[in-house]
Amino acid sequence: MFVNRSKELAALSEWWDGAGTGTMALVWGRRRVGKTALLNTFAESRRAIFHTGGGRPTRDELRILSREAAPALDTGLRDLLERPFTDWDDALESLAAAADDQPLLLVLDEFPELLHASPELPGVIRAFWDRAREQTHLRIMLCGSAVRVMRAIQEERQPLYGRIDLSLAVHPFAPHESAELLERLSPSDRALVWGIVGGVPLYLTWWDQEHDLRANLRRLVCSEGGKLLEEGRLVLATEGDMGELGGRVLRAIAAGRTKHNEIGQAVGAEPARTLQRLVELRLVERVVPVTASGTRTRRRTYRIADNFLAFWLGIVEPYAAEIERGLGDTILGPLSESLDDHMGERWEEAFRTHLRRLAANGALAPDVVRIGAFWSERPPVEIDAVALAGRGERAVLAGEAKWARRVDGARVVRELERKAGALPRVAGDIRYAVCARERVSNAPAGTLEITARDIFA
Repeated sequence: MFVNRSKELAALSEWWDGAGTGTMALVWGRRRVGKTALLNTFAESRRAIFHTGGGRPTRDELRILSREAAPALDTGLRDLLERPFTDWDDALESLAAAADDQPLLLVLDEFPELLHASPELPGVIRAFWDRAREQTHLRIMLCGSAVRVMRAIQEERQPLYGRIDLSLAVHPFAPHESAELLERLSPSDRALVWGIVGGVPLYLTWWDQEHDLRANLRRLVCSEGGKLLEEGRLVLATEGDMGELGGRVLRAIAAGRTKHNEIGQAVGAEPARTLQRLVELRLVERVVPVTASGTRTRRRTYRIADNFLAFWLGIVEPYAAEIERGLGDTILGPLSESLDDHMGERWEEAFRTHLRRLAANGALAPDVVRIGAFWSERPPVEIDAVALAGRGERAVLAGEAKWARRVDGARVVRELERKAGALPRVAGDIRYAVCARERVSNAPAGTLEITARDIFA
């Protein structure tokens, strides 16, 4: 089931329509985020050839590409099944000729896999492109899940630098986008599912909306071969070529070691480079108080940004071995009971994401420049969300998110008023926001009340 991705489809359409001659695009993102589904949807009404790299020898990749290209190149002059492409130059030139008078889309999916056997391929494409792009309507799209490799392709001194007309990153769904795949659930349950599996479309489709939480956890997690049980291991083993140190860093953060020096002590190595890579993959987020954003500060911490990975590392992995030994049914209860603790931080981030949507639509306050969490040690204060506005970055909103079905708005606002005194710059008409799963009651006039129905509409 394909939903949403309207912005990505619009960007691809603009790229396609805006080129008078040949053009090249890069589409990249983590595994499972729906890149292939996006490209299939985009290509539905267009002449297109898809080839997915499999790490095969170059000769085999070209033979398979020839078979895939045969219908589009059926001119009677060459039988690609009998005489497949001999090298990448032959393939590119033949496809360019087939796009002589009308556009033809060539998608090289899992492009990093092609580089294993053909590391020279980017240079081959550059040489071909420099001489042919003005004479063809070929549209080349390079797509891949190895984020580090796809980023490197765009760097200066790389063969294809300056030749990419569109670079499109595909990310997991935001909360409101995830809701489109969970339509049969209540807003509160949508929030819970998103907090467990995150915004990865495939994981969301694995959730059976006709069954309750325990039934889904029993099938997906607390059974041998459960899809989410296995997926956690797969992410740690393959995502972004993190290696053993990456897994150790993630486990350290999940265990509550959130400062740079704490992480280094836990893993027994300098974690800076690994942390940077995990941040680029959006598996980890570097967090500073919103009032310190854009400045050099030692008050930064790290958190697991990916909901599913936080769920798997924090809740599932400690039980994984015993689940495989057959104790899944008895583990289901303790695992389910751990979800409220897990959801607190996930719910806060869903709240901040919703506030950013409101700000982007002009529905929060004028000139909002930052939204994030705030904390200080002296005095000890934590605020889940603060919105800063204008050049002076004054706080125009402070908000609190509670993973509870009902919240007393008056009590929360009184606490926010006290905490706002720790903010360095506060607007005279600061507003307060209170977020609960289902209902905010007894809130003072002017309070922004938010529930799962708003966030996961």
